[in-house]
Amino acid sequence: MISIDINCDIGEGVGNEAQLLPLITSCSIACGGHAGDADTMMQIASMAKEHKVLVGAHPSYPDRENFGRTSIKMPKVELKKSILSQIEDLNTVLKSLGIPLNHLKPHGALYNDVARDRELALVFLDSIEKFKKYVFLYVPFDSKIEKEALRLGFRIKYEAFADRNYNDDLSLVSRKDPRALLHDPKAVMDHVLHMVTKGEVLTLSGKAVKIKADTYCIHGDSPSTLQILAYLSKHLPKNQISIKK
Repeated sequence: MISIDINCDIGEGVGNEAQLLPLITSCSIACGGHAGDADTMMQIASMAKEHKVLVGAHPSYPDRENFGRTSIKMPKVELKKSILSQIEDLNTVLKSLGIPLNHLKPHGALYNDVARDRELALVFLDSIEKFKKYVFLYVPFDSKIEKEALRLGFRIKYEAFADRNYNDDLSLVSRKDPRALLHDPKAVMDHVLHMVTKGEVLTLSGKAVKIKADTYCIHGDSPSTLQILAYLSKHLPKNQISIKK
């Protein structure tokens, strides 16, 4: 039996956390950049603690209008200040609840940008320097931020997306493409099975590309998230894969 970690990005205004948390093992909570505030962070972190779900911070470009899914050009100092402030806001909540900060995971456009832009990856890593010794950084395999994080001594976990299609270069298919997201639970399971058992992902073109993953993300704001998680919980064990608790 292989044991895997499944994470969701939550606290983004959907309000489905009570349903999702019993079915996942780690979560990334929006901390004010694209969504979320002190009240939602407290409420959702408390639920995560109840369900023994590991908690991470999900900082983004400070852009609530576009839900953090648009790249923004801003001064490095201001971006670093924003990223650190978002993480600190969540960490303050977690400390009050006696919850350790498990990981950091940038959101949306920031996630994609630091994956392919070395300079921006270094800006992000500089902003989270104080957490490098005891908090994991979720990174995509074969990305710029992975290479720089390893070089600089950060603790990383590789993340793959269970509900997103990939291009041949391991970038995510643009959300402008209707095929970007996987909505069918069985299609998601097949996607995950291939990554877990083969160590590769089938891209949108049908090519098998090497990938590493310590955790698999299912987006918390997708309309089919709950159905996908329920399906995986039921059917993954039939394939000798358990969701670790």
